Amino acid sequence: MSHHTQLYPKLHNAMWPGLVGKGSPGAEPCLDLETMLDLTTAAEVDGVRFDGVDIFLFEPHINIDISDDDLQRIAAQIAARGLVVGSVVAPIWPPTGGGSAMGTAEERLAFVGQVRKGCRIAARLRELGVRPDGVVRIDSACGVGDWAADSAGNTRRIAQTFSEACDVADDFGERLAAEGEICWGGMHSWRSMVRLLETVNRPLTLGFQADMAHTLLFTLGYNAPEDALLPAGYDWHDQAVLNDALRHLTAALRPWTIDFHVAQNDATVKGSGTHDNTGHHCLAGDPNGKLDISRHAGLWLRDDAGQLTKAFRHICWDGCMFPNDVMMDPQTWNDILAAMIAVREAHGWSEEPAPVAAEAPPAPTPVAVAASKPAKPVAEPVAKPVAEPVAKPVAKPVAKPVAKPVAKPVAKPAVKPAPKPARPAPKARAAKPARKLAPKKKVAVKKPARKAAKSKPARKAPKAKARKAAGKAAKKALKASRSKAGKAARKPLKKSRKK
Repeated sequence: MSHHTQLYPKLHNAMWPGLVGKGSPGAEPCLDLETMLDLTTAAEVDGVRFDGVDIFLFEPHINIDISDDDLQRIAAQIAARGLVVGSVVAPIWPPTGGGSAMGTAEERLAFVGQVRKGCRIAARLRELGVRPDGVVRIDSACGVGDWAADSAGNTRRIAQTFSEACDVADDFGERLAAEGEICWGGMHSWRSMVRLLETVNRPLTLGFQADMAHTLLFTLGYNAPEDALLPAGYDWHDQAVLNDALRHLTAALRPWTIDFHVAQNDATVKGSGTHDNTGHHCLAGDPNGKLDISRHAGLWLRDDAGQLTKAFRHICWDGCMFPNDVMMDPQTWNDILAAMIAVREAHGWSEEPAPVAAEAPPAPTPVAVAASKPAKPVAEPVAKPVAEPVAKPVAKPVAKPVAKPVAKPVAKPAVKPAPKPARPAPKARAAKPARKLAPKKKVAVKKPARKAAKSKPARKAPKAKARKAAGKAAKKALKASRSKAGKAARKPLKKSRKK
């Protein structure tokens, strides 16, 4: 399991090493896009793999005039391997359908036309969901010797062509990155590169693509001795001098840098096939390499204060003109990936997902809480207005509210205790004022009270009345019987007197 923690910048592999310096008479054959994709996908170090690829819009990889259907097919092939697309290289050179950026009007028109086609493909890949970021890579497409014939005038013409290309890029929502190399006129030294970028002056659309191998040769002043930053006969064992030169270089170009290539160089140049001599790319672990890849990459990824710039969200390995047998060796790509991981661990960052608290739900209401714990929520809403009357009705709903005047304007507390199981329709009565509910409470209180008061006498009262009635009846009957007897005794006496 990977112990690496940084997630950005994403790690990409370049596909053009399968094309650059290959396919022409006397050179090795090209490696097709699927082969390069498979080699990239197979690389793995500590569970970490490449995140994406940067591509060259040129056959046999991708035709600059590719149809939408074919582009969708290629996008699906890349996505199926768990990769995305980053930056794309527009084929702006005369042999590939473009023209010199300082050439005739027709040549410059061809240059801009190829940029337009490249931007179309780049934008379409974004629409297809396989290209989250990246630039469209360009250069001046002219040699240093031709440029030197009229350096000032040719720089102005290149700047004008680049400016027109920026207009095209803006239409597609893309950005252009000019890759400085010692072989491109007007871009062959760090000072000439800065001058060109400042002349165009479109920083939101045009920036610099830094390649560690090519920019190392800037410090040597190759093709521009007047701009050398390292002294003649420099001793490569003196790292302090090299570090100072690279700091000077990056301070000038870093503010313009929007795309970055990790690479190694042995301080020599190399050309192959139709490609002119340029910075010699070495393998990541080449013992002759002059760069401390991880350390020197930090000069591009961090500002003068040592803070991360985060100017680009992916970095790409660039290693052109390696022999095919080296490129077909899986260990080559594992070593390259390991170097890329080291750069990210030293100068990368992680972006945590947005915390859930950022979308905090509304605070729970007393009613919502009451659904799970009825006893406490009922007390909470009325704790301040009627603390004592409502504190105990939970256990005896109608025992004490009678003692307090119900006529107080506490409409809501009066409604809250009411919705108990004994009341079948509390919601219908909730809108009624407390005064109308109060009589119902009094009736509920008095009825049990009467029953409680007469519970014992009620059983004895009938017996007492019965005894009393029986006594009265007996006395009455005795009196009646005495009265009848008296009358009966007096009647003979009266008769005797009459006689």
